[in-house]
Amino acid sequence: MGKQQMGNSPDSGQILANLVEILEEITQDWDTELSGKIGADTSLMNDLTFESIDVVMLIVAIEERFGKTGMPFDELLMVEGRYVEDLRVSELVGFLDRHLNGGKAS
Repeated sequence: MGKQQMGNSPDSGQILANLVEILEEITQDWDTELSGKIGADTSLMNDLTFESIDVVMLIVAIEERFGKTGMPFDELLMVEGRYVEDLRVSELVGFLDRHLNGGKAS
């Protein structure tokens, strides 16, 4: 579908649908550990075999898709000064829901 910018305040369902689409585009030619479709419980590192460069590509794709740059992804990717070992699609949805809909953590 290419780039499509979201209107104001996409709900979590729209965010999830867009994330799944982005992840499917990124991983379409990969040999992943995932059996079935990408969903909220899909793990980026364990199921989709993401590495750090893939996370960077994902962040760029998210910023382009949602038309918002400068979101504090380090809040999501780092805990107590260390990078997280894994990340679920649902965690990304929650993060984006907070930052696209007012920037307030709930």
